[in-house]
Amino acid sequence: MKRVASITGMASALVLAALLPAAAQDGVDKAKANIAAYTGIPDFVPAGEPFDAKACMAGKKIFTIPASSAIPFIKTISDHKSKIAGQLGFEHMEWENQGNPTQWIQGMDYAANNGFNLVSLLAGADPRFFEPQVMQTQAKGLKVVTSHLTGLEQDAPAGVDAAVAIDYRKAGELMADWTIAKTEGKTNALVLVSNEALSTDSIVGGLKEAFDTRCPDCKYEIVNVPITDWATKIQPTVAGALQANADLNYVIPIYDSMSSFVTPAIAIADRGDKVKVATFNGTPFALDLIRTGDVEMDIGENLDWIAHAMLDAEMRLLCGKETIRDSKVPLRIFDARNIAETGEPADAAKGYGDAYVEGYRKLWQIAE
Repeated sequence: MKRVASITGMASALVLAALLPAAAQDGVDKAKANIAAYTGIPDFVPAGEPFDAKACMAGKKIFTIPASSAIPFIKTISDHKSKIAGQLGFEHMEWENQGNPTQWIQGMDYAANNGFNLVSLLAGADPRFFEPQVMQTQAKGLKVVTSHLTGLEQDAPAGVDAAVAIDYRKAGELMADWTIAKTEGKTNALVLVSNEALSTDSIVGGLKEAFDTRCPDCKYEIVNVPITDWATKIQPTVAGALQANADLNYVIPIYDSMSSFVTPAIAIADRGDKVKVATFNGTPFALDLIRTGDVEMDIGENLDWIAHAMLDAEMRLLCGKETIRDSKVPLRIFDARNIAETGEPADAAKGYGDAYVEGYRKLWQIAE
């Protein structure tokens, strides 16, 4: 009887041992399939019905407060919003700042006292830090919206008139999947985040879910570096991790503007052949780092497409149209195989096809 039990136990152990590699390979295969689905030119999907944008925006003014004008990704979006607004014949102004909530509050006051109709809190300017000022601005007749701040699954911050969201969770999932696929399930990563940004919760949620479901044996450490400390703390944080962890094979800065402080640390440590960088946003300078080999992969968002989408939602709100939650901004993975499509140097509007430009012209009923 004992011998039978022993044999049965051994058989069970052998079956389990056979199943574990298969399960691990299944996770790697799922990661690879997910990556493959985001390597092509994305389709344009309108977020709402067509409307006459020029007519309804005549005489109206939009004021954008970015999380920080020092972050290239955000600055580029804001600049493109100004360009598009000029084409449509209305005023758009950016409140330049260095990421200090006091500066955001000053911007709210300026917008409220200078005839603007809507304040757009862009990519991290978080209304939770100044709720009284939001209410005061709304009391003067202005709309207040967040744009590119929350993921699709996240609730809008309390008190705003609208929250235009991005699929941040998918971006987090894809960053994890990239490392799982490339290491065949042997990821050992440093993940750099900025917890004060609401989008971070969504990105990290997607990243953790991908690791938990597809590669539970993968290793990763999440380290918070506030946005205002990127220039002083990211490089020493990465340097310390490289020194402490000889098996580190990926650094994942969840916002690619962090990359300018990540890559020098890897280069100084002479670990570029073993430690790769996978990131998200599609900022032109970071895309150029793919060309030089300093960044392996960037999940891109067309920054010009984002500017179109944010303005589309904001104009609809001012024009009494249906409020937009899902901006329909797509993602595309860039690496050495397709980086040439972004131009040299990389252009914020290249690598995603041209369908969105004509799509928005038709959506806004702009005559040829």
